[in-house]
Amino acid sequence: MKASKYTKETIMNVGVVDRGFPNFRVGDAIIVAQKIKEGDKERLQMFEGDVIAYRHHGIATTFTIRRIGANNVAIERIFPYYSPLIESIKFVHRGKVRRAKLFYMRNRIGRAARVKKTQEEQRSATGA
Repeated sequence: MKASKYTKETIMNVGVVDRGFPNFRVGDAIIVAQKIKEGDKERLQMFEGDVIAYRHHGIATTFTIRRIGANNVAIERIFPYYSPLIESIKFVHRGKVRRAKLFYMRNRIGRAARVKKTQEEQRSATGA
């Protein structure tokens, strides 16, 4: 049987619904609340960091978050955007970047590993 009614574009958009998450892009700092199931209990775990990659592929859309954990160990997690395990995403601040992927941040340490805030964010933080 020929599947003439299904194209690559229609297959990629199956299951794509508006999740109600705030708009974010690469360089932004966000907090992701993910459901964690431990035995018969369920809890929310927060993961805060900078978005270093965003992959647009329909239902398979993912984003990568990087943060610096204890003892200056970097932690990266890849989250599927349409996963039912993601409870909410909270926007923290906008970052000033000039690239679509920030994989070069993996080679940086200390203050060089930070993403600068945009000027609007800096002005609102100082109260000017």
